[in-house]
Amino acid sequence: MTVNAVCRECKQFVNNSPFFGKRLPFYAGNRIMKPLREKGVTHMYQKEDVRKFLDEKQISYEWFDHKAVFTIDEMLEIGLEKEEDIAKNLFLRDNKGKRHFLVVIRENKQADLKSLGEKIGAGRLSFASEERLMKYLGLTKGSVTPFVILNDTDCAVEVIFDEDFRNLDAIGVHPNDNTASVFLAFSDLVQIIEEHGNSVTFLSL
Repeated sequence: MTVNAVCRECKQFVNNSPFFGKRLPFYAGNRIMKPLREKGVTHMYQKEDVRKFLDEKQISYEWFDHKAVFTIDEMLEIGLEKEEDIAKNLFLRDNKGKRHFLVVIRENKQADLKSLGEKIGAGRLSFASEERLMKYLGLTKGSVTPFVILNDTDCAVEVIFDEDFRNLDAIGVHPNDNTASVFLAFSDLVQIIEEHGNSVTFLSL
């Protein structure tokens, strides 16, 4: 069975599971993580792993637990105090499926994929499938976040930030789980990604 086939099976299990949107018990989490271990990934950063990572790095942050959210509109309905700092995250691929990008923009913006593709020399861009999301970053739709780069053991995903974030003191993202949001200094987040080894680009989006 191919990795993609395993990931499709994993996706179907998640969507049909009574635990969807909740913390999974060990046996369910183990079944979901199995294809990732077969891919060669020995550890995937999940919600509490991200918190532990930030604490160990002594990075200041604010943490908010909330109900599961899958869209920016649902995120804004929660009523977090710093909603203007919330990021929208897009996982994209080029036309050949050879390059993958995590694009991070302000929550009130819409990305022009045609213009972005021209700026980065990638040609036509499109949203990557959930199978690719699971394969490269170990997440399902609705939980995409810059912290997912910690799961990219091959540093294959290119990260692109809207340069507007440079004007903000903080950025709000999920900690690899859509049942929580964490706010931290934008400079700290960029440093985390760069130290992990992924390329970071700033563009006007």
